[in-house]
Amino acid sequence: MALWPVAVERLDLETEFGSTRVNACGPSGGPPLVLLSGGGTTSAVWYARVASLARTHRVYAVDLMGGPGLSVPGGRPLRRPADLMAWLDGVVDALGAERVALLGHSYGGWIALSYAVHAAMGVPPCSFRARGRVERLALLDPTQCFAGFRASYLARAVPLLARPGEVTARRFLAWETRGGPAVAPELVRLTGLGGREFRGRPVTGPRPDVARWGTAAPPALVLLAGRSRAHDVRRVATAAGRSLPGARVVTVPGVGHHALPELRSAELDGWVAGFLTG
Repeated sequence: MALWPVAVERLDLETEFGSTRVNACGPSGGPPLVLLSGGGTTSAVWYARVASLARTHRVYAVDLMGGPGLSVPGGRPLRRPADLMAWLDGVVDALGAERVALLGHSYGGWIALSYAVHAAMGVPPCSFRARGRVERLALLDPTQCFAGFRASYLARAVPLLARPGEVTARRFLAWETRGGPAVAPELVRLTGLGGREFRGRPVTGPRPDVARWGTAAPPALVLLAGRSRAHDVRRVATAAGRSLPGARVVTVPGVGHHALPELRSAELDGWVAGFLTG
């Protein structure tokens, strides 16, 4: 969090699943924007994006429940995708927001897209208040949304589970980002620490059924990492364009999956800011 260039307000929001840590910044009266990080990381990964985002929005960067970070499980256990949707619904309720924009990376992109589908369709367990709640949806190299993982990526990720720690994280991230910008040393250490201290399995499920949206789909932006080894980028781009009619799908050249959220790029900031304020 020392890398964040803006003043941060730390919030601990109570839901039926426990206490959720949220790092908030930006104008208090700005339109709300919820950030969902990738699996195995925390809200700290957004340090390169928040200065741009906080100019126009009240930004809420969330530590995912059940993962690394300062969210503390308690009360009802979070076990199924339906629980995950109910948890996020409770977080947005606790923020007092009627409508929000969502920005998610990797696994956080899957959560964001899944929640947007549930909210748009009013699918239980989302409350009645959640219907139409997602105003805009931005996805950064989302996984398990439009295509599956590459087998080589999963094979390389096995040591993260078998021998978690900074050394293993450094080797994996060096392989995934090879040929492009590297992940910051602080985030390498964070990934290693998170893998060692938080051994729970993330709640996952099927690909979000975006076909059910129809005219209820919110405006969407999909930014893909051109050198991502997590999945076949061309296949993801084609499937995203087909699944989200009207969405803007952009491939960011030269950057890997894990480095995309922290890429310092005025062009990337412009794409996101233009979409969120358009």
